[in-house]
Amino acid sequence: MNTRWRALGGAVVTVAAGLTVRASADGDFAKYAGDALYTVLVCCVVVLLAPRLRTGVAAGIGLAFSWAVEFWQIAGIPAFLQPVLGSTFNPPDLLWYFVGAGLYWCLAACSGACRSSPRRRQHSTSKSSSA
Repeated sequence: MNTRWRALGGAVVTVAAGLTVRASADGDFAKYAGDALYTVLVCCVVVLLAPRLRTGVAAGIGLAFSWAVEFWQIAGIPAFLQPVLGSTFNPPDLLWYFVGAGLYWCLAACSGACRSSPRRRQHSTSKSSSA
């Protein structure tokens, strides 16, 4: 359950960051930051739905979903979904989705390393060396 709480917290922080960027910036920076944060949010939702996934797999699924939506825009997304999924294919978005997946992976990996206390690492090291 702890993983889901972290994913939910990450989703809330990501939405807050997106709203902050939207309110305080405009132009290319806001657009591409929004693209990257969109993928971070998708990754958090993936972990909420499947908390046992490895970080890299969750990042890959988030990236694949973001790219799929971007390519779906070529075919035409229904009007009622356009406010959430967009309407216009933009090739640079693909790069920024990759940046978002990488950002998610880095943050999730760092939070995992930070959660592991030195005492716990020492205990697991002494267990494996005694076997």
